[in-house]
Amino acid sequence: MDHATDLPVLRGTGLTKSYGATRALDGVDLAVRAGESLAVTGPSGSGKSTLLHCLAGVERPDAGEVLLQEERIDQLREPKRSEVRRRRFGFVFQFGQLLPELPAVENVALPLMLDGASRGTAETRARAWFAPLGLQGKEASRPGELSGGQAQRVALARALVAGADVVFADEPTGALDRATGQDVIRMLTEVASRQRAALVVVTHDDAVARWCDRTVQVQDGRLLSAARPAGGAR
Repeated sequence: MDHATDLPVLRGTGLTKSYGATRALDGVDLAVRAGESLAVTGPSGSGKSTLLHCLAGVERPDAGEVLLQEERIDQLREPKRSEVRRRRFGFVFQFGQLLPELPAVENVALPLMLDGASRGTAETRARAWFAPLGLQGKEASRPGELSGGQAQRVALARALVAGADVVFADEPTGALDRATGQDVIRMLTEVASRQRAALVVVTHDDAVARWCDRTVQVQDGRLLSAARPAGGAR
């Protein structure tokens, strides 16, 4: 897929973030386009999760700008940033973070209901994701009744059900065995591309990064490289 002519859907420029004397980000520039998947790699403590948090509006950078379709979001007050995260971003975490007391279909429908959709409308839209993700018959299952891979696919559906412009995945395969992890990252990259959602994956696993269109490496808060991985997994 050629993204060269597309404007970035999300862009960070000159991003700097410190925690006390520790410089977590040191002037990072990064952009991702609609339908593109980007892997952010680096050792533990390199700044990759801080970069994700700043791009996603979870934290404000000390300096620099974060633009979502060319509108700044880093200067928004927290209620507005929360609204952006709810309506325009989706999140997939290492351990899924599904609500254990809710069946799978309600976990997927939750972002829609939090944004004001009726339960019936939200659950109808949520159910439409189960067959494409190989989850037929699991709508009523609670997270504790799902395998790790099934739970991550439910989390993927939850991230995309509201039509996210950008999906952030923080070590999405870290709690899975290798075969299941490869299945989850394949599905994540394919579905995000099909939905024209930009995908930002934080990972320490080169096998996961190879599924993405592009890889950048973070070390000591700085971007070291921005290249397509050689010999992609697909």
